[in-house]
Amino acid sequence: MCSRLFFRRTGLSALSPKTQYITTHRQWLTTQQKDIVKATIPALQEHGVTITTLFYKQMLAHHPELKNIFNTAHQATGEQPAALAHAVWAYASNIDHPENLAAAVSRIGHKHASLGVSADQYPIVGEHLLAAIKEVLGSAASEEIISAWSAAYTELADIFINFENGLYEQNLQVPGGWKGWRKFVISKKVPESDEIISFHLSPVGFNKDHDGLPAYKPGQFVSVRIFVPELNSYQPRQYSLSDAPSSDHFRISVKQEFARDTRPAGRISNVLHDSLPVGSELEVSMPFGDFVLDINATTPAVLISGGVGLTPMMSMLNSIISQQGQARRVVFLHAARNGHVHAMKDTLEEIVRDNSSVRRVVFYEDIGEDDREGVDYDYVGRVDLGRSEVRQEVVLPDADYYICGPQPFMKAQSDSLVALGVKGERIHMEVFGSPSN
Repeated sequence: MCSRLFFRRTGLSALSPKTQYITTHRQWLTTQQKDIVKATIPALQEHGVTITTLFYKQMLAHHPELKNIFNTAHQATGEQPAALAHAVWAYASNIDHPENLAAAVSRIGHKHASLGVSADQYPIVGEHLLAAIKEVLGSAASEEIISAWSAAYTELADIFINFENGLYEQNLQVPGGWKGWRKFVISKKVPESDEIISFHLSPVGFNKDHDGLPAYKPGQFVSVRIFVPELNSYQPRQYSLSDAPSSDHFRISVKQEFARDTRPAGRISNVLHDSLPVGSELEVSMPFGDFVLDINATTPAVLISGGVGLTPMMSMLNSIISQQGQARRVVFLHAARNGHVHAMKDTLEEIVRDNSSVRRVVFYEDIGEDDREGVDYDYVGRVDLGRSEVRQEVVLPDADYYICGPQPFMKAQSDSLVALGVKGERIHMEVFGSPSN
């Protein structure tokens, strides 16, 4: 979450990342150009993915050094082109009211900053995006249209550059902070379930008396990158920090993604699990992300997770316990397939036992022969917040709700909370990772 200094410097309102407004930025577009951009919205809806797929292909061919930034799995599955096409469409749709994009700018800007995206890379992106628009639309892409989109892209790039530079400057002011990548060593690997391993990452050359790591906000993530010889490039992945802040290490908890259906196995998750023993080095970014717990609040926190989405929730839970003790009520609701894949269940059981302010609600979709009702899980089946006994535990006055997991899971829980009378501003969500990590 950005500091007030940053908001004053850039002209952004000093509100939470979900409600901040982009009130000042350089105006690159004329009224006529805005009208032209809006007129291209139907073409973007029809040809957007074709344009962005061609864009990535051509840009990476001309600038192979940018392969160090992009997730090749997302390129192969089409997720990245589809995401960019949607972002371009959203910008065109909100060209008259860019403040409507504030939440998206914050979310994407934090991800860009964690990957080390720099201002000098934006013109490269713009050049190849315009070239792809022109090639796909052909004669329909008149000089006026290309000129209008050039101005539109420059304006959008200006917004992102200012936002991301603010994040970089802010991190350099944090004790122990840095910009770009820093070498870490895997100091410990802890199996958490049949699928998830926690990695303790300590800075190379770390001196505990002088080199304390920067504090981070519970819910934030780091980017980890590993050189992949067969690709001749680095591959970055983003993982939530899964514990309360520590002065000497970061902890991430990574699910091993196996190949299934048409989706290939997760390249980096498998390397981390199978090929990097304790003592191996990798590169890590500063913590970023705007899906964060308000650690100063005293009202109840309801943490709702599905699968590996519990990792930022464990950071939030451990932070509340370590900083606020019994003063804040917490409900930890988690959904897992069964006990074999339920990560950190013993840790959660211990926390609940030792902290009367913490209540646990666990759903297992299927029950294994070793799974114990009331010990490992509370309910069988998918999460049902409308169930009377669950509703009594979860729907609390003035509570804030933090939801993390697969997109369908988050939508289902958010819809249920709204139907139960929870106000939208009390619901905070984050899509965790990707099946191709």
